Amino acid sequence: MSILPPAPPRLATETGQADFGVYQGIIPDLSWNGLAMSPLQRLGRRLHHKRWQYAAIAHDDFLIAAAVVDVGWNGTAFAYLFDRRSRRVAAAASANGLPGVGIRVADRAFGDAHFRFGGVDLRFARDGDTLRLSLDSRELQLNAAISLAAMPPVLAVVAPANYLAHSTHKSGGLTVEGEARGPAGRYALSGAAASLDYSNGLLARETRWRWASAHGRHMGFNLQQGYMGNAENAVWLDGRLFRVGAVEFDYLTDDPLAPWRVRSQDGLVDLAFTPEGARREDKNLLIAASRYVQPIGRFDGTLTDPASGERHPVRQLAGVTEDHLSRW
Repeated sequence: MSILPPAPPRLATETGQADFGVYQGIIPDLSWNGLAMSPLQRLGRRLHHKRWQYAAIAHDDFLIAAAVVDVGWNGTAFAYLFDRRSRRVAAAASANGLPGVGIRVADRAFGDAHFRFGGVDLRFARDGDTLRLSLDSRELQLNAAISLAAMPPVLAVVAPANYLAHSTHKSGGLTVEGEARGPAGRYALSGAAASLDYSNGLLARETRWRWASAHGRHMGFNLQQGYMGNAENAVWLDGRLFRVGAVEFDYLTDDPLAPWRVRSQDGLVDLAFTPEGARREDKNLLIAASRYVQPIGRFDGTLTDPASGERHPVRQLAGVTEDHLSRW
């Protein structure tokens, strides 16, 4: 039995208030049209509406991450393949779009998203119980089929944010098939574990967060410190989903490749993160900017089941941390 209530049918209640809460399941209606806003908020809604679909594919030998991001007035996409054996980013693709050109993120969790501009064609396409992820770029090509048929419980959150409200859906432990190709050769995806992040909200122009995420087939976690507070902090253990409390990230901001420590204030999460490398991207586009570093590596430590008190060891679980500041 889940300790979280089932997801509501939509983001806003019939009275126009955001249906704030932490849920299990998928919210079918992800439109913010029913949310009560002031005339000024309605006028600036497009500039504050942010949506993204992100996927990570973790393997003993590599980690792949890809995202399509619609920031309301513009769009961007990125993907990279980190080779854990050579401890380097073996291939990557990244591009910024133009307003209203080549970008689409559907109002559906783990649904369609598409970016095509600047030599990067990155697509998420929902096909029944399969989410197909494809990338065509100069350096990196990817064809992946992520199975949603036996998806573990989905974390769904609607929470106050630094402008109005934000929603997110997270899932992990998903099977994946396909391959990636880069200058170093071919990478078969069989045996990897995929995780998904679909987010849709009305956010402030400046938004910052720290994040940790790692997923295997039977264990995973999503931990965040920043604009959503502790609302999306959760652990998956053997097909069960649990919420955990606020987390603290102990790391060196000027040396993100030094060891990290991530712990929750309720004692349910105690993890050491050992970076193996990182993807960095700092942008200054005059009207927008971002400072971003995503170390890739392994987590060791313990996750505690709040229902039974049993401590589950975490050993060399592949994943990422992140320190991100966006002015969008």
